[in-house]
Amino acid sequence: MASVEFEGICKSFGATPALRDVSFRIDDGEFFVIVGPSGCGKSTLLRLVAGLEFADSGAIRIDGRDVSALPPKDRGVAMVFQSYALYPHWTVAQNIAFPLKIRGVPRKDLERRVEAIASALQLTSQRDKRPKELSGGQRQRVALGRAMAADPKIFLFDEPLSNLDAPLRAEMRREIVSQQKSLGKTALYVTHDQTEALTMADRIAVLDAGVVLGVGSPAALYTDPPNHFVASFLGRPTLNLFPAEIRAAGESFVLEPLRWKLDVGAGGRSLPQRVEVGIRPEHLRLDLTSEDRAWAVAAREFLGDKIQYTVTLGASQLTVLADAHDPIAVGAMTALAPIAARIMLFHPEDGRRLL
Repeated sequence: MASVEFEGICKSFGATPALRDVSFRIDDGEFFVIVGPSGCGKSTLLRLVAGLEFADSGAIRIDGRDVSALPPKDRGVAMVFQSYALYPHWTVAQNIAFPLKIRGVPRKDLERRVEAIASALQLTSQRDKRPKELSGGQRQRVALGRAMAADPKIFLFDEPLSNLDAPLRAEMRREIVSQQKSLGKTALYVTHDQTEALTMADRIAVLDAGVVLGVGSPAALYTDPPNHFVASFLGRPTLNLFPAEIRAAGESFVLEPLRWKLDVGAGGRSLPQRVEVGIRPEHLRLDLTSEDRAWAVAAREFLGDKIQYTVTLGASQLTVLADAHDPIAVGAMTALAPIAARIMLFHPEDGRRLL
């Protein structure tokens, strides 16, 4: 196993900064996911760990050793690429065996190791086939097997599931995590897909424009995000985010114009008058029995066990995720109430979480 530490990593391509003062740590045996929109710098960071790019400043340490200037072969890493990067004229067994051949592993040991990996990845019956004869999921398993054969300290995954359809992605998510945990290896996984990040990671780093905006467990970043970018990026349907004003009402505080009561206690007195309010669609409740039915149901989408509603009040529009057992018709008027403890407040200028 191995730990990875980033300290003050900066990287630019010409005049364009790709990474800006990136610092965090990945623990031994951790499945760590870097997630963010396209162009945020996540693949660049992965390539720096692999030794395919070099930082302009800062240090990368593996098990406390600075590897920033080392070539890829001396870092103890193996990468699984989005494009599989398999040799098309080689069989499955030959592709898996490649790292072992490079190291000069004796033939009997090599064959035993390849057989064990093929069995673990359910590729035994495919071992004599070439990549063009395999499905996308099988090709990705071969790429994973080749990385396993290298016996690295750290697995690096560069959006490995992007070319697969949705059911196969779900299957491969489970496969990759299962193999990583059984081997006890550290893994660094890059994706733009927040579902992959939430379902696979022990911890997540959220990047935007080369800056780390949040690091934590999936549950912590989802329920207690440090800023509005992290809150909005993680979760589908996406976070409701809108401007509001805070008004004192006796011992309580109210958000205008929605008249939502704030559950913040005396801390409300330190809040700015204008804020951004965030609340997840599943933390809103529709009520057809209330006398205060001011919201109009503008649209609804059936999602199986849930229905996603779009509700409007004047210029305000919010998304609500509700159980599908008692659907509400489009055009109906309804009251809208938040779970007060789930209301998030953000600074209107820099987006940081308040309270």
